[in-house]
Order: sequence, then C-alpha cells, then structure tokens
Amino acid sequence: MSGATINLLYFARVAELVGKRSETWPVEGDSTGAQLLAALGERYPQLAPAARLKLAINQTHAKPSAPIRAGDEVAVFEPVTGG
Repeated sequence: MSGATINLLYFARVAELVGKRSETWPVEGDSTGAQLLAALGERYPQLAPAARLKLAINQTHAKPSAPIRAGDEVAVFEPVTGG
C-alpha cells in the first residue's frame, strides 16, 4: 500500500449512519467518486444504496465519474431536494 489517503467528511444523516463526522481513507492510484461510493457501501452497509449519495471534492460538487486523488478532501452527503 502506498500510504496515500483522502480526508472524508460526512454530513447530516450520512454522519449519523456511519457514527462519525470524518475519517482518513486510503487510496490506491487513481479512483473515481463512483468507486469511492461503492467502497463506502461495502464498509457501511447502512448507507445502501450508497450510489445515491452526493460528493463534493475539494469543496466543489462532483459527478460520480470525477477523479479522486491522494490528498483530496471529499464530502459525502444525502441528495437535497428543494421546493
């Protein structure tokens, strides 16, 4: 393992479900938001379906296809609806 990591931040219901507000997550090479969501779903089955969750990478909303690199800050949150 390379020792490379990202900083995950959890908000609202996601934080409640995983029982923490943040954690350091190891990354291997290049990955995408979709791969991260799949890994989160494996580690935290209570998030299912994890693919519905939204991401912000370095404080910018990101699509699941967005690349995630070592050192990134990734926020994970529920989809928000407005009226």
